[in-house]
Amino acid sequence: MFNTAMTGYPESLTDPSYKGQILVVTYPLVGNYGVPELLIDNGIATNFESDKLHLAGLVIANYSGDYSHWAAGKSLGDWLIEHNIPAICDVDTRALTRHIRSKGAMPAGILMDGQDLELHDPNEDNLVALVSTPEPITYGNGRKRILLIDCGVKNNIIRCLLRRDTTIYRVPWDFDPAEGQWDGVLLSNGPGDPKQCGPTIETIRKLMQHDIPIFGICLGNQLLSLAAGADTYKLPYGHRGHNQGVIMSGTPRCFITSQNHGYAVNPATLGEGWEEWFTNLNDGSNEGIRHKTKPWFSVQFHPEASSGPTDTEFLFDLFIDRIEQGGRL
Repeated sequence: MFNTAMTGYPESLTDPSYKGQILVVTYPLVGNYGVPELLIDNGIATNFESDKLHLAGLVIANYSGDYSHWAAGKSLGDWLIEHNIPAICDVDTRALTRHIRSKGAMPAGILMDGQDLELHDPNEDNLVALVSTPEPITYGNGRKRILLIDCGVKNNIIRCLLRRDTTIYRVPWDFDPAEGQWDGVLLSNGPGDPKQCGPTIETIRKLMQHDIPIFGICLGNQLLSLAAGADTYKLPYGHRGHNQGVIMSGTPRCFITSQNHGYAVNPATLGEGWEEWFTNLNDGSNEGIRHKTKPWFSVQFHPEASSGPTDTEFLFDLFIDRIEQGGRL
């Protein structure tokens, strides 16, 4: 798939949502500011979205080995070698992106002359199971207790919650909520087909038997929709990159967002009590849903992103408000 962002390759390469995918970067110069050192704060990496690289390969136009940035600790090339990630440069990535846009996302490989490779479609795998935490982890010591269902969570989602006086209980994707007391539930982002996440969908349905506030992000939007009885479908090439406009339904308000998803919700399949909340201005696809009377809502974009405008970080405040109001709208 391709990404149209001008900056942010350390964040993209460590985003679990890119698991098993070859990333084509359209910006013509990559590597010029190097890669920051791995530092840990509150149990998470400060400069990355996870503690490892998740993508299967990287394709760029022009590589800059002579990096310069006050926080840089190594070059992009050295970082890729450390993690055994194949990469190739001197490729016309804009032409390649035009090809992907016309033909759709497809299985691919990065090969040396004379090599052969049996192509595998990662969407056939349960990618969420590969990137979710294997064991529960607790962060923070705040008043509000948040159950974070980890389907490939980005670290900045955790940071945004910690800044709002929370204790976060990060649990695996197939966690059974039979026991435990929480004030709110966050459904994280993640890779792959949401319909592969049957146990997560069943967990959400159990949680929806109560009035506990639920907030879904990216894959979490699709999972909440499936739990509510709606359907999802695969986009031709997905939405990847920054500066994607979305409009709030019933209003003239437009927000600039960061996105990384290959599947979308079919809003026509939403059941009684649900409504479409946000819409993509480029192709009209769904960008969020909400329940009309229950404190349940989700968005397809990334409100935690800080690649430019932070237009939608207020959604975390809305989530906390729902918790403080005891689940009332």
